[in-house]
Amino acid sequence: MNDIDEQLLLQRLATPATRHEAFELLVKTYAQPLYWKIRRMVLVHEDADDLVQNVFLKAWSALDNFKQQAKLSTWLYRIAINEALDFLRKQKNATGLQGTSDHTLANQLLADDYFDGDATQARLLEAIAELPEVQRTVFNLRYFDDMKYEEISVILSTSVGALKASYHLAVKKLRKIMDVE
Repeated sequence: MNDIDEQLLLQRLATPATRHEAFELLVKTYAQPLYWKIRRMVLVHEDADDLVQNVFLKAWSALDNFKQQAKLSTWLYRIAINEALDFLRKQKNATGLQGTSDHTLANQLLADDYFDGDATQARLLEAIAELPEVQRTVFNLRYFDDMKYEEISVILSTSVGALKASYHLAVKKLRKIMDVE
């Protein structure tokens, strides 16, 4: 969505008479990109679907508080990533074992009917699931979504330098994991 379209959408969202229609357009525009951002983090189709719904519920509830200091997409991505990270933390706490959930994520991916990638892609996604949470998030946003460090910095409230370090470490770990197997 270009800046002019986003400004028009924001104006329509701010107007009570056009708010519902504008929000429907927002959902149609961002549902799929949000789904894939979340899906790459949680890996399971049904969980990603649920989290996308939560993102839109939170966005609707907080619409009046959106200050337009960032782009609408950046605001939605921040909500989405926070939802996914909260979900992963709760999932990890529910298992009670720190190391188990990363492997569980990878196993869920392979058993997922919606995953249709080849063996190499499956192995890459398994390796990404083994990364620490922050590195996995930064890697997904930078590699798959081709986001600039500055935009990731706004979404994650982290310095660009820290993001570059996290990405570098993630790539290094992924190379090591992929070379071993």
